[in-house]
Amino acid sequence: MTEATLSHCATHDALDTPSAADCCGAPLDIAEHACQVLANKPVNAEYRHMIVKAPAGASLAQPGQFFHLACPPGASGSTFLRRPMSVYGADPVLRTVEFLYKVQGAGTQGLATLQPGETLDALGPLGSGFSLPGGTQHLLLLARGVGLATLSPLAAYAIARGARVTAVLSARSKALVMSAERLREAGATVHIVTDEDGDSDPLQLEAHLRALHAGQPFDFLSTCGSNRLLVLLQQLGNEWGVAGQTAIEQHMGCGIGSCYACVRPFRESTGSDRLTFRRVCWDGPVFDLQETTSW
Repeated sequence: MTEATLSHCATHDALDTPSAADCCGAPLDIAEHACQVLANKPVNAEYRHMIVKAPAGASLAQPGQFFHLACPPGASGSTFLRRPMSVYGADPVLRTVEFLYKVQGAGTQGLATLQPGETLDALGPLGSGFSLPGGTQHLLLLARGVGLATLSPLAAYAIARGARVTAVLSARSKALVMSAERLREAGATVHIVTDEDGDSDPLQLEAHLRALHAGQPFDFLSTCGSNRLLVLLQQLGNEWGVAGQTAIEQHMGCGIGSCYACVRPFRESTGSDRLTFRRVCWDGPVFDLQETTSW
C-alpha cells in the first residue's frame, strides 16, 4: 500500500541540486509503504534480521540504498524521527525487503518488538546506491559491524554481472561475524578477521589485503562500517590506482534532502584540499572513496 509518493529526480530539480542528472537509470518513486513483517529474528547477541513483504516499488531497491523507518515504541520509549536503515536484500520477484540491524537505541529497540503479521512503515527506497563500473573484474568488499548489511547486496549484484568478489569481514569476535554464509552462497570468497584473534589489527589487515591484491588484483574497492577501514582502503586505493566507493552511516532528519540535518564535509575531488558539503541522505549515502573524509 502506498500512502504518498515523490519522484526522486523531480525532487532533485526542485531543490536545485547539481546532482539532479545523476539518478541511476529511470527515475525512482519514493513512497511511504505499509510493509507486512514476515520475520524478525535475532542472528546473534546484538543484531536482528527482519524480512518484510513490500510493494513492487520498494522491492526494487538497489545495493546501497536505504529506507527511513517509523519505529514503534520500545523499552526506552518512543522516537519522534524515523530511523535510516540500509537495504540488506530486496527481491522484486518475491516482493520482499530485508534489514539487518543492531539493537542499541530507542528506535531499533522498537523495531525489535515487531512480530510477523504486524506492519512496518517504510519510506523509500532512498538515496543513491553503489555504481559499479562496467567491466569490473574483481571487487573487494571490506566491512565491519552493520557495514556488512550495506555491502552484502553489492556482492550478489557484482557476481550477477560477471565480477569476482572477495569479502573481508571484520568483527570484535567470531560470534559477531555476520553475512559470511550469505556471501559464500552468492559466490563470494570470504575472509574473516576479528579483534579476538588479533588479525583485524590495521597492520595485519593491511598485509592481508596486499597479499590478496598481489594474487589477483582488485579493480574496484568498497567499504562500510568503520573509519579505520575507510582510511586504510583510501591509502591502498591511492597507491594501487584503484577506484572505489564507501557507504556512510549518518543520523538524519527527513531522509529526502530537505532538512539538511545530515550534511558533512567531503573533498571537492580526489586529492583536493578544498572541501564541499553534501547531504548524506540525498547525495549519498554512497560516495567516492577518495572524496570521503574520515570522522
